[in-house]
Amino acid sequence: MGNNDCNEGLLVLINRVAAARGLLRRFGIDALLFTDLKDIRYQCGFTGSEGLLLVGAGETFLLTDSRYTTQAREETSGCDVIEFREKKAALASLAADMGFQSLGFQDQQVTVSFYNELLETMPGVRFIPLGAAPALQRIIKDSREIKSLEKVAGIASESFLEVLRTVRPGDTERDVSIRLEFALRTAGADDKAFEFIVASGVRGALPHGRATTKTIRSGELVTIDFGALLDGYNSDETVTIAIGEPDGKQRLIYQVVKDAHDQALDAIRPGAAFRDIDAVARDYIARQGFGDFFGHGLGHGVGLDVHEKPVVSFRSEEVVREGMVFTIEPGIYLPGWGGVRIEDMVVATTDGCRVLSRVPKGLMVL
Repeated sequence: MGNNDCNEGLLVLINRVAAARGLLRRFGIDALLFTDLKDIRYQCGFTGSEGLLLVGAGETFLLTDSRYTTQAREETSGCDVIEFREKKAALASLAADMGFQSLGFQDQQVTVSFYNELLETMPGVRFIPLGAAPALQRIIKDSREIKSLEKVAGIASESFLEVLRTVRPGDTERDVSIRLEFALRTAGADDKAFEFIVASGVRGALPHGRATTKTIRSGELVTIDFGALLDGYNSDETVTIAIGEPDGKQRLIYQVVKDAHDQALDAIRPGAAFRDIDAVARDYIARQGFGDFFGHGLGHGVGLDVHEKPVVSFRSEEVVREGMVFTIEPGIYLPGWGGVRIEDMVVATTDGCRVLSRVPKGLMVL
């Protein structure tokens, strides 16, 4: 990595910590305690599997164990790395040394047992729940993040298209899943983003139908929901394909979902309410007579987590802002018949959106 990239990366982390410090004033607290590893990575660059991040008004501390102290010092800049044997005791000692009497914590991430242990270990400290505030910091992606998300989405899409050429009647759902995971890793992904969904025939009515040993047969639709992980960032895409010539009902339902998907994409622009974008797809599906068979939200944010803010749903209170990355994934699921879902990952732009996933969404017949 060149000096310019290093300097740019350091500036990004400095700005993120500065934004986090804004929560000190907002909540009237002495320091922020980050326990979620994805948020810790976002704030300071640390990629280990054990750590706490404590952000005060003028100092930042990363607490980790002996497995990661060297790594932490190499990956981070601008924070003091403290090695611990027992993290709650180390946190209590550090807070006492710094005079921190109130800590904001990630109540949406911390277990009840860990919270109770903190109360016992640090009886003189007030713990203030931060709610969704830390997650909202990650809701707008910077240019480096968008580049990472576009890269991982491309790897996933190209790998899918490669595997698609090999799918035949007689394959099992698990065969397809395994080949797709191998293709992702061969193409450079660090891992799959989640357990793939491969749901064929009547199993397509299961929105989260993970791959089984069921045989894929001619005449069936197959819904494949897949994603890759690279450098901490995830992708998420869903394609429904036809094995053999589809019948009229299959084509009809596919086209309804495709039209809903396309109309929702067209409705994306800065300032648009996510609940209104959801309504564009949901109301269209309802007008075609399938409203009772689309139950889940229209989409979700994607980044360091596969599912993160914003929520693209009829329950959402958020609006589109430039730089948000999220999915659009309408579906119709008919018990005893099957289902169709079409999903793309997009980034909101100044006047609309740009699709990051790359598999064409016209009905593909194998």
